[in-house]
Amino acid sequence: MPIIYEYLGLIFRFYSEDHYPIHVHVQRGEFENIYDLVIVNNMLVELKKRKKRGKEHLSKSDANKAEEFIREYYQKIIDKWTDYFVRNIPIKSVKITKKI
Repeated sequence: MPIIYEYLGLIFRFYSEDHYPIHVHVQRGEFENIYDLVIVNNMLVELKKRKKRGKEHLSKSDANKAEEFIREYYQKIIDKWTDYFVRNIPIKSVKITKKI
């Protein structure tokens, strides 16, 4: 379960056995949201939030931070997804400490 980003206490990760659509799991402690990235013509047109079974949703504040981050970094998230799941290339976690 590689961590792809750490941002202001939020952990963004893929699960090793993940599937399409391209999505990212965002966690803080025991709370977790899953965000499906809806891409049309290489542009992010929608984020679909869903619940991880057995977990409670992130707080509204954390969900807003997560969504803002994903909208800013969606292309890099897609690149990491492609590297990890399609090309089988190990990916490195990036820690971002400044608010975007």
